[in-house]
Amino acid sequence: MTLLRTTIIAEAGVNHNGDLALAKRLIDVAADAGADMVKFQTFKAEMNIAADAPKAAYQERNTGSAESQLEMVRALELSDADHDALIAHCAVRSIAFLSTPFDAESIALLKRKGITIGKIPSGEITNKPYLQAMARAFPYLIISTGMCTLAEVRAALAVLLDAGADKQRITLLHCNTEYPTPMADVHLRAMGSMREAFGLPVGYSDHTLGIEVPIAAVALGATVIEKHITLDRSMPGPDHRASLEPAELKAMVQAIRNVEAALGTARKQPSPSETKNTAIARKSMHLARPVAKGELIAADDLIMLRPGDGIPPMRIDDVIGKRATRDLSKGAKLQEQDLQ
Repeated sequence: MTLLRTTIIAEAGVNHNGDLALAKRLIDVAADAGADMVKFQTFKAEMNIAADAPKAAYQERNTGSAESQLEMVRALELSDADHDALIAHCAVRSIAFLSTPFDAESIALLKRKGITIGKIPSGEITNKPYLQAMARAFPYLIISTGMCTLAEVRAALAVLLDAGADKQRITLLHCNTEYPTPMADVHLRAMGSMREAFGLPVGYSDHTLGIEVPIAAVALGATVIEKHITLDRSMPGPDHRASLEPAELKAMVQAIRNVEAALGTARKQPSPSETKNTAIARKSMHLARPVAKGELIAADDLIMLRPGDGIPPMRIDDVIGKRATRDLSKGAKLQEQDLQ
């Protein structure tokens, strides 16, 4: 996957609350904001969660209900027909459809739908059979690395490559799997550590509140940004509170595009927009007193004043000790022909 600019993934996830109409509205939000992709989650609850599996603390806080994790997740499943409807709606809105599969059946479903990018979630990075199936199913892979050590990322990559994944088509996402992530736990510099360790493109999957951290990640070289979206953070559900509302998503996308433009080239040289200001902002050598023809010019005779379209002050050593070729008044801007 060759990324010419930061790929922005609007993570609808399970914030559709099991409602197809709401899922389509989230696609509209992502498209209207200018995101490149909108991502959902594809799973069969019983193939992923044991009946007695507890909820995460953030899920308890955000749902406020006594249902089990299995019951909560079962209500958020998307059917085969739902996938068809969402893929079709993405096509209408000219935004790429993406979904994270969590089990073998879901991997097969997405492959049947023609999806070519496999998104591996943080929770599956130690699941060898799952990683092998993902490597076989999708030519491109994006891997979230929340809760991971560098050694665990290395082990997961080894499994993927052994199963046939193309290293040139893998992107790693730094991530923290707490919703919302405390700022002190973000550690954006870890992106650089992964880039250096594995020689792969890196990005960032964000669960902080606000938009400043993904913007900073782009400045640090993120090639992919993933961010949860919702229509309203006050809606019931496990992920809404760590998600962006529509206006915030639009602001984040615009800010990222601005940062990309600002990063520009590594060459240090004047830009076209500032060149016209060079003479105005810089200074030239002027005379601090009248100087008669033939008189030697000393350092005390010179004053540096704008504009900078005369002899630059960096050449002061070339001027000191020269004789004036004509009578020069106080404040005169020295020119080459004034010096002998």
